[in-house]
Amino acid sequence: MTGTFGNHRGRILIIKLGAFGDFFLAQTAFAAIRRHHAADHLSLLTLPSLAPLARLSGLFDEVLEDPRGRSLGAYLRIRRLLRAGRFDRVYDLQAQPRTDRYFWLLAPGPWPEWSGTAWGASHRDQYPGRRKVPVIERYTRQLAPFGIAPDTVPDLSWLDADTRGFGLSEPYALLIPGSSPGRPDKRWPAERYGELARALAARGVTPVVLGTAIEADIARAIVASCPQAVDLTGRTSVPEIAGLARRAWVSVGNDTGPTHLVAAVGCPILGLFCDASVPIHVNGPRMVVHHRPSFVDMDVAGVLAAMDALPPTR
Repeated sequence: MTGTFGNHRGRILIIKLGAFGDFFLAQTAFAAIRRHHAADHLSLLTLPSLAPLARLSGLFDEVLEDPRGRSLGAYLRIRRLLRAGRFDRVYDLQAQPRTDRYFWLLAPGPWPEWSGTAWGASHRDQYPGRRKVPVIERYTRQLAPFGIAPDTVPDLSWLDADTRGFGLSEPYALLIPGSSPGRPDKRWPAERYGELARALAARGVTPVVLGTAIEADIARAIVASCPQAVDLTGRTSVPEIAGLARRAWVSVGNDTGPTHLVAAVGCPILGLFCDASVPIHVNGPRMVVHHRPSFVDMDVAGVLAAMDALPPTR
């Protein structure tokens, strides 16, 4: 079988070590690279927590796990892994100082073609203000020299689950009030979500709160404010979140991983952003950004009006 590299099947590596939401923001780039290298062997280097999802997607021939250790031994293990892979080309979509070091770990060579920010890379993707550019636009610019063009919306047809076991009454709305533990500044206040939940319940829409166990306190506050709300924090797998999103009437969420997943699935979703999230990353055909410089200036009436203007599911 011949691939991109002439008379042999090329060996291609994508590096993407970002968090949960970053994995879904990278979906269109993953799919475009897969199409471009349809006849090549495509590997992904990612975090152990994301490896099961990557394998489930069916986009990769091989998924390698990087625990991101900081010791000399950890870097030497990565060096052995990269050299053993004998890759012809690497797309470093993480493109941060850590993965720049992965390029340098290959010294004294030979080096594969390397697309990333590392000094000395064959296809160095470095320009002023790069980190302020929305991530999907960054991927588009990074892949353009190879003739690779990501789709405008992701395809998550591979991710779904039966959600009847949750016993939800339709119509229901997903509320995603959390954020990564280190970024509480990305959270619209729980009391505002409680007000929003009451407004939805008054319309006959069941509010459903999603999140991990870390957001349990936030969910309890919302349910205390709106007893009709259903708390599913800590009770959903990733495929189940996707399944819930496919059947939801609407969703409202902060700048956090489940919001980007719900958006990528295609659910109508209002993303709540303040300046803590600049640059704002958006994916999904029905995601609309509702932004205010500070969450102090974002009230429930404005969120409801923006939610009502969302594009319909069909």
